[in-house]
Amino acid sequence: MTAATRRKTSLTLDGVLLDEARALGLNVSAVADAALRQAVEEAQRREWLEENSEAFTAQAAWHDRHGHPLADILAIPGGGGWKP
Repeated sequence: MTAATRRKTSLTLDGVLLDEARALGLNVSAVADAALRQAVEEAQRREWLEENSEAFTAQAAWHDRHGHPLADILAIPGGGGWKP
């Protein structure tokens, strides 16, 4: 795995919050990088779920009509389950 390319950018942040972060010894760049990474991952997940929602709906409808194809071997909480 190769190291990510880092680029400088300009951010406008709350001045008081920035001063408090620096006083606490926080690495503002690392915090911003982690927050941006999380925001991108969450947005990508939402986008993927939206793009695939029709497939999820179709799969749920198929299961409603036909049952789960492995229902006879799935473990069921409180009882039942796979029988050899």
